[in-house]
Parts: sequence; structure tokens; C-alpha cells
Amino acid sequence: MLVGVDGRDEMRAADDDRHAVAERLRTALNEGRLDLHEYDERLQRAYTAKTYGDLDRLLADLPGTVPLERSQVVPAGARPDLDLPYSDATRRWLIDVWERYAGVVAITVGIWAVICLMAQDLIYFWPGWVAGPWGAVLLVQTVTGLMSGEPQKWAAKKARKKAAKADKKASKEAESDG
Repeated sequence: MLVGVDGRDEMRAADDDRHAVAERLRTALNEGRLDLHEYDERLQRAYTAKTYGDLDRLLADLPGTVPLERSQVVPAGARPDLDLPYSDATRRWLIDVWERYAGVVAITVGIWAVICLMAQDLIYFWPGWVAGPWGAVLLVQTVTGLMSGEPQKWAAKKARKKAAKADKKASKEAESDG
């Protein structure tokens, strides 16, 4: 059960809450929002934090870490969708990695099916030569990527590009207005 905003800052934080803040700080370091010294300092404070208020203060000046409520840390297990900075990154990364493959395989199988219909006979299934090796390479890439945290890195890179594009658009609008 979530406690209201009043009094929540004084509630004791759990280890899972400290780990979630540490992960958000690591993301901020990877994005260049914190330097190594500040990251180390905040990380130490995160692991010694007693209350949600202590943890909230560590994230207060970082963008992209504020949930819908005023507080930046949600009690462990209360909102699993906010535990990771990019909660659907794995799904989106997998789609990005495999969608071209699926399209090409679908086209080659479609061509094979049309040829079979025109010949009125089942011919050798040559699309396997497209699907097999490429699929094996993608499978290795997927497994190694999941083990190395590639979906989170990919999502952070996409977010940075989107933010840079928005900044560029805003600066162009400001130039045209000024």
C-alpha cells in the first residue's frame, strides 16, 4: 500500500529502493549527467540512506527520474513499471534487432510460395538459406546483448538522440522567433 505524500519522506527505505536509486545514478553517469566523483559520492549516500526522503534528494536534479507523483522513489514492489529507467527497453530492443529479419524471411517465403503455386509442385525450400544463417547470427547477438545489458544502453542512446533532436528543434524555433 502506498502512503500519501505527507509522511512518506520519513518512511524507512528498503534495500530494493536503494538498488533502484543506484541504478538510476548509474544511468545518469552513463548519460554524462554526473561525473565519476559525484556519482561515487551519491552512490555512497544512496546505500547509507535511511528514508525515502534521503533517496529522493539524490535524484532531485536529474531529469527523467521523476515518476507521476512528487516523490522520485517508489517503495519496493509498489510500482514495478518504475523500477528500471527504461522498463520496456528489452521488448523494444528485441523488436529492433529482429524486425528486419522477420520481414526479409516473410518476403522470401512468400516468393517461394508463389513459385510453388506457379509450378504446381513443392520445390526445394531455399528460403532456409536466408533464414538459417542470419537467424543464428541474430540469436547469438540477442543472447550476448541481453547478458551485457544492451537493451538499456540502446534505450538510453535512443533517448539521448530524441532529446538532442528536440533541443535542435527548439533552438531553431528560438532563432526564428528572435
